[in-house]
Amino acid sequence: MYDDITYEKILKRMLSQVPSHVDKREGSIIYDALAPAAVELQLMYIDLENWLELVFANTSSGSYLERRCAEMGIERRQASKAIRKAIFNIEVPIGSRFNHDAVSYQVIENIQDFEYQLECEMAGVIGNGYSGSLLPIDYIDGLTQAELTDIIISGEDEESDEALLNRYNLRVQKSATSGNMNHYLQWAYEVDGVGGAKVKPLWDGPGTVKIVIVDDNKQPADSKLIADVLGYIESVRPIGAAITVVSGAGRKVDVAAKISLAQGYNLQMVQDAVISALVEHFKSIAFRRSYVSYAKLGTILLGIDGIIDYQDLTLNSKTINVALEDEEIPSLGTISLEVL
Repeated sequence: MYDDITYEKILKRMLSQVPSHVDKREGSIIYDALAPAAVELQLMYIDLENWLELVFANTSSGSYLERRCAEMGIERRQASKAIRKAIFNIEVPIGSRFNHDAVSYQVIENIQDFEYQLECEMAGVIGNGYSGSLLPIDYIDGLTQAELTDIIISGEDEESDEALLNRYNLRVQKSATSGNMNHYLQWAYEVDGVGGAKVKPLWDGPGTVKIVIVDDNKQPADSKLIADVLGYIESVRPIGAAITVVSGAGRKVDVAAKISLAQGYNLQMVQDAVISALVEHFKSIAFRRSYVSYAKLGTILLGIDGIIDYQDLTLNSKTINVALEDEEIPSLGTISLEVL
């Protein structure tokens, strides 16, 4: 709205208000007095443009988006800590702390024998990734084994602006009343940890509803998240419908290609970027597309810094789109890149 209000135009308008008999040339007293004010006014208009963007949900961000969503009773989901299972060779005290690299875990509960629940001390998905040996932070006499194994409860990062906006738009743009399809979709998204959902009414005849969900990382939901969604929907839905909640099924997509690199780049430098870009793309199309586009993945490769061309791109060893079933979500399999 204010893009055309520049420093030059502001200064010109200000100088036009000065009587003609006054020296208004650059370097004059009046010019030098007005120029700094014109700069500040231009900065004000830039801020005003930014503030205008923050007023509307679809262009807002951060705490301003949170305040907009709060008007509809929607709050940003906070990061949560992972709960992991660990196996020791002896009994260890509750409260004992262990770590791997910069990530620490604390023993919070005994499961059975020498198996314990550990809570990651850092919130977010960082607590989900590692499995293997742990080192005790404090000495424990007789300890020779400390092995981090299963994920009991996945840690989740703080909800992104994109996910928060998606829930806001779902609330305001789709009519959710009396247990209709949009209502079940809204209820599913209200459960912490749900990153995507699909509702299938009458899936097994009259009076049946199936909700297919994925987690915040657009990966198959674990049993706890499925139970949480089912329990919540059962507590708020109208009487009558038989509810089934299942996880979306991951469809592995193996990607292989021969690539040409720009000068100064090597394979290792671009491979991590390729993996990151493909993971984000797969997240963006989960439950939104019925296939993984062969052409789109080629475009993604060309958009990676250092890759100037590619040949022999295959998805699951074929040069065609990868079809996704109704309840499937794409999941990145192996990446095989070869330099031409």
